[in-house]
Amino acid sequence: MEENTLISEAKQYIVVKLDDEQYGIDISFVDNIVRVQPVTRVPKAQSFFEGVINLRGEIIPVMNLRLKFGLQPKENTNVTRIIIIKPENNAKIGILVDEVREVVTLEEEDVEKVVHDEHVVNLLGVGKYRDTLISLLNIQGIISEMDNA
Repeated sequence: MEENTLISEAKQYIVVKLDDEQYGIDISFVDNIVRVQPVTRVPKAQSFFEGVINLRGEIIPVMNLRLKFGLQPKENTNVTRIIIIKPENNAKIGILVDEVREVVTLEEEDVEKVVHDEHVVNLLGVGKYRDTLISLLNIQGIISEMDNA
């Protein structure tokens, strides 16, 4: 019985919030999620680059995703988190987000791919989960853009 030979590929995403928008980060890139800690500023860095943190003896650069996306700066709260990302073949990097919500599993058919142009380089697509939409982040694109800046 070969009724369903097409295998749907499900992926897990960590859902984070920036203002009222929800974004998904492929869980395979996530190394750790930590509370906000003191950030050491680095002179002449990009405007969205917060600085570096010392996480268990490892120096990790931290990017403020709000500033990266052109949103207004916001005070950190008790739900603000730094997501430590470990992209393929790259060093770890921290991404500052307003809040970490949950982990969701999206099937391939739940994801609408986006047409790539210079305005949507940071997104892979939009996921539909229950009654909400989640913008899926292109972590490799965001990181490589930081490396090139």
